[in-house]
Amino acid sequence: MNQKGPRLGEPASLWRMRIVPVATVMVASALPLMLPLIANSPVLPPLGLLFFLCWQLLRTEMWPVWVGLPLGLWDDLFSGAPIGTAVGLWTLASIAIHYSSQRIYWRGFFHDWAIAALLIAIIQSLAALIAHPHAAPGHVLGLVVPQIVISALLVPLFLRLTGKFDNFRLKRR
Repeated sequence: MNQKGPRLGEPASLWRMRIVPVATVMVASALPLMLPLIANSPVLPPLGLLFFLCWQLLRTEMWPVWVGLPLGLWDDLFSGAPIGTAVGLWTLASIAIHYSSQRIYWRGFFHDWAIAALLIAIIQSLAALIAHPHAAPGHVLGLVVPQIVISALLVPLFLRLTGKFDNFRLKRR
């Protein structure tokens, strides 16, 4: 008997279940190096951070709280930030998302957008201050405001993309 589709109750592929979320964050963190973009100030949104936050918001239970350590290290290697910046900030963001998911039982789209936008603003501001410790804080924060605004406006798109990747991840063979 030759079957042409997935069997009822057949689980999704184990490699896709584990690899897709991590691969999307890692590729998104490395993607800005492949784009031929020259700018005086940071304009391109932190794509790895956006995917990381969206995966955390979409599937809070999927990753342990410490997942910000290896993924943040990967992002630090490609972003040019001092090593440990994204490691610490992404781990704190992961802890904040896990904490908020325990406190907010009925979280909707606008809650996720607000949480992601707030975390993006905090993480990008702190990362800029860590990367430029001797510069005037007002000047440094003024440089990252466009990047924060663009990133916050892109959160719905990245939530949608993360949902599409999640559907692919959960699809049966």
